[in-house]
Amino acid sequence: MSKVNIVFWSQTGNTEAMAEAIGKGVEKAGKEVNVVNVADASIDDLAAEAAFALGCPAMGAEVLEEMEMDPFVADVEGIASGKTIALFGSYGWGDGQWMRDWEDRMADAGATVLNGEGLICQEAPDDDTLEACEALGEQLAGLV
Repeated sequence: MSKVNIVFWSQTGNTEAMAEAIGKGVEKAGKEVNVVNVADASIDDLAAEAAFALGCPAMGAEVLEEMEMDPFVADVEGIASGKTIALFGSYGWGDGQWMRDWEDRMADAGATVLNGEGLICQEAPDDDTLEACEALGEQLAGLV
C-alpha cells in the first residue's frame, strides 16, 4: 500500500486541522497516510515519494515559520525536482503572499505544485475548507 506523507507546522492548531483533514481524504481514497509535525519529519521519507504535502501558516511578515519549517523546506528544495507537492496553510491577515512565495519557491526547485496553487484559509478552517482539504487528500492519494 502506498503511503502519503503530510508534513506540517502549526502554532494555533489551524494548519494542523487542515493536515488532519487532508489525511482523512487520503484514507478515504484507500491509501495509508503519515501526518507528521515537521519536528518529527524525515527528508528521506519525502525523497522516496513522488508526491507529498507540506503545510505551514503565514508568520510575521507573511513568511514560513523560520525555526523549523523554513529550514525543512530548504532541504525539500534539494529533493523537489520531479515531485508533486500539495501546499496548504492558514493565515490571520494579509493576502496570501507567503503562499505565493512558497509556490514559486517549490516551482523554482523543479516541483509541480498540485493544482498550481496552495490551499489556504483565514484563521480556523470552516466546514467548506475542511471539505476542500479532504478533496485535496483524495487527489494527492491518486498520485502515489
